[in-house]
Amino acid sequence: MENQIEQSDRYTNYTVFSLWDTFRALHPLNTIISPEENQQMIRSLIKKYEEGGILPMWELASNYTGTMLGYHAVSVIVDAYMKEDRDFDIEKAYEASKHSSSYDTIHVSPTINKEVLYHGLMPVGKYYKNTIGYIPSDKDNEAVAKGLEYAYNDWLIALFAKELGKDDEYADYMQKAGFYKAYFDQGTGFMRGKMSDGTWRTPFDPSHSNHRFDDYCEGNAWQWTWFVPHDIDGLALLMGGRDALINKLDSLFTVSSDLTGENVSADISGLIGQYAHGNEPSHQTIHLYNLLEQPWKTQELVDEVLYTLYFNEPNGLSGNEDCGQMSAWYILNSMGFYSYCPGVPYYSIGRPIFDEVTIQLENDKSFTIKSINNSRENKYVKEIRLNGKVLDRPFFSHKDLKKGGTLEITMTNQPVKNQNINL
Repeated sequence: MENQIEQSDRYTNYTVFSLWDTFRALHPLNTIISPEENQQMIRSLIKKYEEGGILPMWELASNYTGTMLGYHAVSVIVDAYMKEDRDFDIEKAYEASKHSSSYDTIHVSPTINKEVLYHGLMPVGKYYKNTIGYIPSDKDNEAVAKGLEYAYNDWLIALFAKELGKDDEYADYMQKAGFYKAYFDQGTGFMRGKMSDGTWRTPFDPSHSNHRFDDYCEGNAWQWTWFVPHDIDGLALLMGGRDALINKLDSLFTVSSDLTGENVSADISGLIGQYAHGNEPSHQTIHLYNLLEQPWKTQELVDEVLYTLYFNEPNGLSGNEDCGQMSAWYILNSMGFYSYCPGVPYYSIGRPIFDEVTIQLENDKSFTIKSINNSRENKYVKEIRLNGKVLDRPFFSHKDLKKGGTLEITMTNQPVKNQNINL
């Protein structure tokens, strides 16, 4: 990362980290099927931090590109740590994670292209996030999307700090994890751009898109309002309670798919209402229903996406593959579960499409998912058993998966609405 050629027999150097995309499903999938390689990738990311002074955002051939948003190397690191995959320098990883959250244009490699540094790796939005608690839309581009992703990233750092016994830093980052609230407009019910003087940016249309030159990133307010994976209860409070949140979420999938604007992002694709499966910001949204005690809706929508937005043909994806993310979403959900919030070592159960899948784990154990009474019509979950024990919620832990065993999911053709969710 310092524009030097190096050789090493101590570690494997990985490249092409499309982290804005792959933190969501590809790396969580790796923690299941190839955890040792995933830790090698983390060691490579830490090495890049040591060489360049900052964790990569979207690294390409040992170059910082500054492409996309957030500091999602932190997600890859903390998700692995919380799953007890810790074969890397923990303190260095924590140091690197904290530095990613700071606005620091000095303690980085002088070889970094200044445009990449100031507009990508260290956008001024980080300064405003850390000083006034939100990113003004008149001070930085894609301010809402950045602010929401930074809040999630800072929550991950808070988790890391708590695990390491750094209580003061835990409190600091938990406060920052709540900064997403600054973007919520109760008048419209959407995450919305806010100006330096505290007023909302006008005009406002939640279906509007101006590709890479508005308050969002490759999306609009409909798609981005839900990106609070670490605090759904907090989002529900902003919206007036769980019932209000559910009603709003229902409307996401039923509202018109029409988009407005002269420069609509081509990445907004694979639409069900305004849910856009063809681009990554939407990928966790369907599984929110499991957290909101309406799992049958997660099951319905996973079924619809699996069967209508993936095809066995050259143009078989509803959006860009993005270095494996689009496929990883399919792999996980077709088996019957999804990592709805990397950093939380639990999986959300949806709608499996295979009668039986066996995952061969690196610890020489295996984890099997069996779908009983499975058919195209039987898309709803009637009962879930883990190693013979009935689960009272559509979630299971990574620790349970790593122990090996069998997850049995009994399917039916009618929604089952008496499942108790208490995660």
